[in-house]
Amino acid sequence: MRRASTLASSVLSRTLTPTLHEGGALSTINHRFLLVALYSTTSNTGSSHSRRIFNPFSSSLGVAGALVSAAAAASLSQDVLAKEPPLAELVPKEVVLYQYEACPFCNKVKAYLDYYDIPYKVVEVNPISKKEIKWSDYKKVPILVVDGEQLVDSSAIIDKLRNKIHGKEIVESASDKDDDEEIKWRRWVDNHLVHVLSPNIYRNTSEALESFDYITSNGNFSFTEKITVKYAGAAAMYFVSKKLKKKYNITDERAALYEAAETWVDALNGREFLGGSKPNLADLAVFGVLRPIRYLRSGRDMVEQTRIGDWYTRMENAVGKSARIKA
Repeated sequence: MRRASTLASSVLSRTLTPTLHEGGALSTINHRFLLVALYSTTSNTGSSHSRRIFNPFSSSLGVAGALVSAAAAASLSQDVLAKEPPLAELVPKEVVLYQYEACPFCNKVKAYLDYYDIPYKVVEVNPISKKEIKWSDYKKVPILVVDGEQLVDSSAIIDKLRNKIHGKEIVESASDKDDDEEIKWRRWVDNHLVHVLSPNIYRNTSEALESFDYITSNGNFSFTEKITVKYAGAAAMYFVSKKLKKKYNITDERAALYEAAETWVDALNGREFLGGSKPNLADLAVFGVLRPIRYLRSGRDMVEQTRIGDWYTRMENAVGKSARIKA
């Protein structure tokens, strides 16, 4: 028992490293747990999160991948449904994403890569040993290696990719007002929306177990680590979520989640996307961080109790299939 307890403590303290603060190792075990839990995110499987979800997010964490109704699909224009691949000569030759499958920040990057149809490989990092990123001085995820160049921090990764692949086109076509709105809501995602997620997916013991079932099923764990992390992690994160509520002044976690969803829908102001007829970087950021929870109980409740469902379905259609290349 003592050995199992020691292993559980070690796993917890190492695995849950960066949930709220970009894959980074927070000093407390609380934040470390968050990482693994929330942040084994979506694109590891190579298909859009919506489709893999019931496999852990798919099988474990929730409801089988999101099925888009024919009626909803028909209501979208061809322009909206079409992806926006960059010119062939601007597409990087090799893109490798080092990630945790459920990490919302990793999912932000994957949403961008998927939408712009940029092929990428995925390396799932073991959050305990982190041996897959021992080569790097940067010990958080996501890490994106583009033609040999290391990029870090999800928002910075996306900005650098945008500049590399179609910087001129975007700078010339976007107005200052468009840029300001997009920047505002991208910051809202990082500074507010992500902090509402963990208290919801670990709200009670059953939801905490649901979340860790997904994390351990999709993450890079040994058999022993899976068992230990699933049960010890769920228990620990249940209590951690209570501390997070206090830290971020959340009294009712579901109400905070619903309020965030409604705030986002209000920001759309009747538009199909914040970007207008097609998603912009803020749309992709919100969609990316919500993918890991969409088919968990908290995500299902969010869609049922707020107006965000229609926008989310449009985003699933717009982002389409994953651009991931299976190794």
